[in-house]
Amino acid sequence: MQLTHDFAANTRSALQFDVMQEIFRLLAPYQVGGQAITPQTVISKGTTVDSLTVMDVIMELEDRFDVSIPINTVAGIDTIDQLAQTVVTLHARR
Repeated sequence: MQLTHDFAANTRSALQFDVMQEIFRLLAPYQVGGQAITPQTVISKGTTVDSLTVMDVIMELEDRFDVSIPINTVAGIDTIDQLAQTVVTLHARR
């Protein structure tokens, strides 16, 4: 049982890493004044994205990771880490 749990945790960690890297890639053009984008970056304040760009990023993540993020969930996402965790959680439920 432990081996299965460890595999699931490692798979989730690898997915979390992949999701985070994809978010960083998508948001890189929107960095503010050369400041690094980190998992703690508040998307609306730490980047120059507008709401349309945020929706484009979300659609890219949905396509890339085969998930669907409900709009009411999107409204509660503030940071890069929250966005990544949402994608990972939804991916695990598939």
